[in-house]
Amino acid sequence: MTIDIVVVMVFVSFIIGGGLSYVLWDRALRSKKDKLIRDGQAEAEVLKKDKILQAKEKFLYLKAEHEKFVNEKNVKINLLEQKVKQRESSLNLRQEEFQKKNNEIEAIRANLNKQLEVVENKGVELEKMHKKQVEKLEDLSNMSAEEAKAQLVESMKEEAKTEAMSYINDIMDEAKISANKESKRIVVQTIQRVATETAIENSVTVFNIDNDEIKGRIIGREGRNIRALEAATGIEIIVDDTPEAIILSGFDPVRREIARLALHQLVTDGRIHPARIEEVVAKTKKQIEEEIIETGKRTAIDLGVHGLHPELIRLIGKMKYRSSYGQNLLQHSREVANLCAIMASELGLNTKVAKRAGLLHDIGKVPDDEPELPHAILGMKLAEKYKEKPDVCNAIGAHHDELEMTTLISPIVQVCDAISGARPGARREVVESYIKRLKDLENLALSYPGVTKTYAIQAGRELRVIVGSDKISDVEAESLSYDISKKIQDEMTYPGQIKITVIRETRAIAYAK
Repeated sequence: MTIDIVVVMVFVSFIIGGGLSYVLWDRALRSKKDKLIRDGQAEAEVLKKDKILQAKEKFLYLKAEHEKFVNEKNVKINLLEQKVKQRESSLNLRQEEFQKKNNEIEAIRANLNKQLEVVENKGVELEKMHKKQVEKLEDLSNMSAEEAKAQLVESMKEEAKTEAMSYINDIMDEAKISANKESKRIVVQTIQRVATETAIENSVTVFNIDNDEIKGRIIGREGRNIRALEAATGIEIIVDDTPEAIILSGFDPVRREIARLALHQLVTDGRIHPARIEEVVAKTKKQIEEEIIETGKRTAIDLGVHGLHPELIRLIGKMKYRSSYGQNLLQHSREVANLCAIMASELGLNTKVAKRAGLLHDIGKVPDDEPELPHAILGMKLAEKYKEKPDVCNAIGAHHDELEMTTLISPIVQVCDAISGARPGARREVVESYIKRLKDLENLALSYPGVTKTYAIQAGRELRVIVGSDKISDVEAESLSYDISKKIQDEMTYPGQIKITVIRETRAIAYAK
């Protein structure tokens, strides 16, 4: 019984305690809730005040910007109003001036009308007086007014013609003076812009050797090697006491170069005998031909001249081994080409055509057959043969006045050729005449039947003539040497004496197979 009472009492106390705690917890929650609401309201008031302040600041800023913009606009409007007022005042002044000038013009016009009326009245009187004077003059001169007028017109025409001719002559003289000055300026400017070295070819080449023992091998037994070299190359080979040197003498630079290269190859190889000499000389000639073509191609590329026929390129390369009055022909042609291009550009002409004509102008000096024609005409024919343009052909053919010039390029080539040739130190007349005499000497002997090769050696003091053994006998060879000497004596002028040597050799060739 007591236990149940205790349990009941505990249960009742528990319920009472739970209710009290709940009441306390509820009160705590309500107080916390009220506090949160109060805090939220306070923060909201603060935010509200901040936003109101920010809005006021933004408003004030925008108001200031607007007032600034309005002020600037007002300033601009005031400036424009001032300008308008100034223009209005200036227009008013101009209008007043215009009105004054208009009044003056009206006054002048009224005055002129009055004067015109007076002049017209006087004109009528003068017309009457003029008619009376004309009638009196006609009566006195027995000539009508029309006839007198025609006579006066004719006299005026003659006077005008005389004055016009005098005026034209003055203009022509002035034009000639100015043209002369301008042409001198162009020529001087052209010469100043071209500076090239002058290469003077001589008639001797020195071949250096390592020791003098090689001289004996070059001479050979009883001189057979040196004779074979001279016969194959046409160059006189002088072996004297000059230490470590052999002299190659000949007026033709191509032959000298062939002899030099062949001799160099023979000495380097060590095998020196007549058959080997002929083989090496033949190979060297072929090598020189290839070098000539390469020189022509390189020259055309350097000058920018394109589309040349291969034969023209070969002839340009041959110019390297030719000289004109002591002046290297290739160097002269390059110089003339550059001069022509510069002068053509100064005159507003085609520089490429001018340079092409300048390069080819002396092509007639290096043909293979050398017919009896002036080199300018021969060069023109070669250019026509290899399809060069008419302007270029005419410039080549007319640069020594053998033909009439038909284009403006022709006189330019002629002038530039003269500039290059007349330059101090460019040419030597003596060397050219000497080489021409040696060529004539060789050609004279070559004109006889049976002669295969001719070489002028020892500076023209000896002429070696090689004949075919199957065409000329020993007796005929002796007669031929006499005939050639007699013809040279009768037809040519030369210093001292010339030795004519006719060489006739028999060769037997067989092949072992």
